[in-house]
Amino acid sequence: MPRVKYRDADVDLVARMMRAEAEGEGNQGMLYVGNVIVNRLVANCLDFRDLRSIEDVIYQVQGGNYSFEAVQKGNLFYERARPNEQRLARQVLDYWRDHPGKYALWYFNPYAPCPPTWYDQPFAGQFKNHCYYEPAAGTCDSVYMG
Repeated sequence: MPRVKYRDADVDLVARMMRAEAEGEGNQGMLYVGNVIVNRLVANCLDFRDLRSIEDVIYQVQGGNYSFEAVQKGNLFYERARPNEQRLARQVLDYWRDHPGKYALWYFNPYAPCPPTWYDQPFAGQFKNHCYYEPAAGTCDSVYMG
């Protein structure tokens, strides 16, 4: 059973975002970004309440900006998904989870060492240039279940 309900259009959307955010970090880096996307949909807590679809996650606006920078700045996001990226997207939508993105709801590239917290959320780990952050204990138990 997949981690979340999805359509073929969602596979393409996740695949395009994974590539736009982490193509330079290879398949593994793209999978971690995919984990964050699916985790946000599963979480229904903190900044990610009431997100009901992959589209809601990808196009979420917080503080006047899209949550994923690639939506407004990334030309890669607006290119067609390639077969490899679609395969990776299906993996994260169906079952794939791994540290440091396994329970992460946030990631970013600080262009410096990863800070121990980000907006008061604990550091989960780093893969290449991206730092991943999980919700603080007791603030989002659902992300650990789905």
